Amino acid sequence: MDSIHDKKAFSSNANLTRRQFARGTITAAIGVPLVFLPERQSRGAFAGERKPNFLIIMSDQQSPHVLGHAGDRVVRTPNLDRLAAGGVRFTATYCGSPLCVPSRMTFLTAQNCSKIEVWTNSCVLDSETSTFPGALAAAGYETVLAGRMHFDGPDQRHGFTRRTIGDVTQPHFPAKGKHPLLGSIPRQTTGQSKGAVETAGPGRTSYMAYDDAVTESACKFLAERDQQSTDKPFALVVGYVLPHCPYICPPELFNYYYSRVNVPQLPAGYLDKLHPAEREDRQRRGFDELNDEQVHIARAAYYGLVEYHDRLCGRVLDALKRTRIADNTVVVYTTDHGDMAGEHRLWTKSLFYEASAGVPMIWSWPGRFRAGTTVRRVTSLLDIGPTLLDLAGAPPIKKVAGRSLTGFFSGNGDVKGWLDETFAECCGTPAGRPSRMLREGPWKIILHHGCDKPQLFNLAEDPDEMNDRRDDPSCTAIRERLLNRVREGWDGERMAKKIAQSKERRQAAFEKARAHATPIPDYWDMPPDANIFPMK
Repeated sequence: MDSIHDKKAFSSNANLTRRQFARGTITAAIGVPLVFLPERQSRGAFAGERKPNFLIIMSDQQSPHVLGHAGDRVVRTPNLDRLAAGGVRFTATYCGSPLCVPSRMTFLTAQNCSKIEVWTNSCVLDSETSTFPGALAAAGYETVLAGRMHFDGPDQRHGFTRRTIGDVTQPHFPAKGKHPLLGSIPRQTTGQSKGAVETAGPGRTSYMAYDDAVTESACKFLAERDQQSTDKPFALVVGYVLPHCPYICPPELFNYYYSRVNVPQLPAGYLDKLHPAEREDRQRRGFDELNDEQVHIARAAYYGLVEYHDRLCGRVLDALKRTRIADNTVVVYTTDHGDMAGEHRLWTKSLFYEASAGVPMIWSWPGRFRAGTTVRRVTSLLDIGPTLLDLAGAPPIKKVAGRSLTGFFSGNGDVKGWLDETFAECCGTPAGRPSRMLREGPWKIILHHGCDKPQLFNLAEDPDEMNDRRDDPSCTAIRERLLNRVREGWDGERMAKKIAQSKERRQAAFEKARAHATPIPDYWDMPPDANIFPMK
């Protein structure tokens, strides 16, 4: 049998020739350069007569721990639990960076931060960098973005052929909506400081209004697609902003969780043993100044936001289920990064603790993938793009860090020779230092630029990461070996200098992106009554 793209993929784009494929470099009709591995024709792990559709749901700041199927007995997430029960759940998946923009850009490109030079929320992805939406579009897919992807600059597509609704924020672009994003709610409530916890409780924000609109847009797309007579497959990414702070949720959800959530406490002497970089960061952000009641309120609100988000996911999943295309649609759920949400008495994301750098990841394809199974191998958000291209039978993008996960979806559910490791990077915390994480097997090492010693945890023995083994004499050999590994190919000094030059680099990226500028409708116009706080 011919590979599934031998004929269809070449006929899907009139400007795409076999010679261009063989040469290995093409530019999609949408203007996104794509670099493919030459001379490789992937059959696709689950190839059939039709290419599968893809529905990818990506939330923002979803803790991997605050989900029913992850073992949390308080939160109500029946829709995501249902998806996990019918699919393959990964429990050791990490983002490329525990910060919004760099995480999402590494997700789209399957490249590490240093490779694409996107380290902060002010960095702009080069419009000429290959992305999996662009690669799928070149392989004959309609690539659709419904909602948030946190693109910065004039280019609001980066490989997507269509957006059904614009992004929620436009902080660095002149075409803003008519109303302030949060109204009278302080802007610090969206950040990583004690201020986000001090202003929390029952209410309603523009983030909820936006996610409502995203849900409507996604459901409408699925319903309309169900009525169309077309063989063209689609890849729909539904981008939510919840459960990102502000820690403000509807009153009925807040009241429900206020009487049920716990208030995390720290072990005696914990703060005295902190790594210097983390101690400096805690002091700078003021987390240790928060009292138990403030933590209690914010945690109740975060749990309420998680349930609110789960309800919206349920509506999208139900909309897909009502269509004729459901059986040929792969569903993926994940988030860009986690949220400490009070764990370690922290309210931040730009750390490499499990609650922050770890992310949920679920894959489901009825009748094709093993249902109700759990994979505990170390994986990454960077693996999603290569997996989608593999399932589509599309040529893989060249020289990426991500790996295809398709071997985990069938058979005994394991992949021979799978390397249990992944890297992540961050800048901005702790204490503004560039940092890098390596997870290898049960071990996690975190290197902070400018610090003599790393952080070191054994997750098998210490899943809550309360015991930093950096000074443990019995860990000297493993610490030195992992320290050499985490330093490979990474230069914290270079990263710091690049970020210091970000203004010039940003301007250059903006100028290049103007050739890919997208229209004003790619930005969402917030309704005037979206923010109500406080509420009873």
